[in-house]
Amino acid sequence: MPRQRVVFKKQYSQPPDQVFPLFADHHRFGKLLGAPIKRIKDAPAGTDPNGVGSVRRIAGGPFAFEETVLTAEPLELIEYTVSRGGPIKNHLGRIEFRPTKSGGTALHYTIEFEGRIPGSGKLIAGVLRTLIGRALDRVPNQTAAG
Repeated sequence: MPRQRVVFKKQYSQPPDQVFPLFADHHRFGKLLGAPIKRIKDAPAGTDPNGVGSVRRIAGGPFAFEETVLTAEPLELIEYTVSRGGPIKNHLGRIEFRPTKSGGTALHYTIEFEGRIPGSGKLIAGVLRTLIGRALDRVPNQTAAG
């Protein structure tokens, strides 16, 4: 099945220490996306509970699924994969945060996957572009509100 790739590039006036937590904390990420997200497994004791090894459940109607954090480099990088359920497979989400010269954040968010059902990948990619694109447009408001 063809591999899909969805890419977002955004610039925010807020520094990475204000933008990164919106994506790193499962609860805040859910609020940003407007989706019910719940951390169902903490990262190992002594680390950030939302860090490497943590699992979040996204209950999006009939397509509930779980994501596992693979990489969590504070203020720089988050990588995650769909580890259970959902209409996609062979998934990798990668969110990079880079400080800009003006003190803001350059965000580069890439999602790669394959659809489980033949021909579904393009449709799912379109839905992701819309839903996540809208959420990323709300980031400045989210950081101001904390």
